Amino acid sequence: MTKKTNWKFLGLGFIFIALWSSASVAAKLGLKSVQPFVLYQARFTLAAFIMLSLVYIIRKGKVPKKSEFKQLALFGFLNITCSLGLFVLAIQEVAAGIGALQVAINPLVITLMSALFLKSKVLWTQILGLFVALAGVAVAVYPLLETAHATPKGLVILALSILSYSSAAIYYSKVKWNLSTMTINAWQALFGALFLLPITFYFYEDVNTFDLNFAFSALWLGIPLSVIAVFLWLYLLKIDTIKASYFLFLSPVFGFIYAYFILNEPFTLYTAIGLVFVLIGIYLGQKKGRFIESTFSD
Repeated sequence: MTKKTNWKFLGLGFIFIALWSSASVAAKLGLKSVQPFVLYQARFTLAAFIMLSLVYIIRKGKVPKKSEFKQLALFGFLNITCSLGLFVLAIQEVAAGIGALQVAINPLVITLMSALFLKSKVLWTQILGLFVALAGVAVAVYPLLETAHATPKGLVILALSILSYSSAAIYYSKVKWNLSTMTINAWQALFGALFLLPITFYFYEDVNTFDLNFAFSALWLGIPLSVIAVFLWLYLLKIDTIKASYFLFLSPVFGFIYAYFILNEPFTLYTAIGLVFVLIGIYLGQKKGRFIESTFSD
């Protein structure tokens, strides 16, 4: 990598993580106007339409086979409908900064779940890293429980979201895909949105306000985050998978900064200590080449 290319890589990496880390805050803002499933229904319907248009109109991509459609449907159900459906429910109950920690912890959980269910090798540092990171989350969350910025219910739902995402990532890694990553992301977004649709209708109530706040949140989640950030992530992975994965370390940092300045969420000594523990845990748990390319979290 030349010096010029390295600066370009760093610049695009920071743009990626700045966009990627904004999901929790954008969701919080959108939830002031509409119900959780309504917001994410709009997000992934929009993202799927744009990505499928890019794949088949501009790139002339390959149409999946029948067997591949089944794989894409299951992946979309786990990764979008379950994982992110649970995430947007959780973000109603927890601070956006805590929600941002999910992106950082996901790879550690994926590694341990792979060891448990796929008998993959796991290093003791990875186990230690997960527990250190979880200890950091506990420290950061503790004062928020007392100030109603987090609830036990929200934390349980967030944990289920992480487990669902990790299951989707493990499934993705075991399938022998013959499609481009962008094609996979486009179709999984569509299937995820389709599976979410009956749930959205079932829980729909006449309490939604489709105002500019909703429009901004849905557009931000659907385009800069779900399309542009994904494109940047795939580009960074092509250049250097290992270096690209290090940008995920910055997700909690950006997430807490956004939450503090945009949502006026508290940033206390507990938050700072918890954040340091999470970053140390991620560093200990990092294993080269183990980050899943299909990251579509938050």
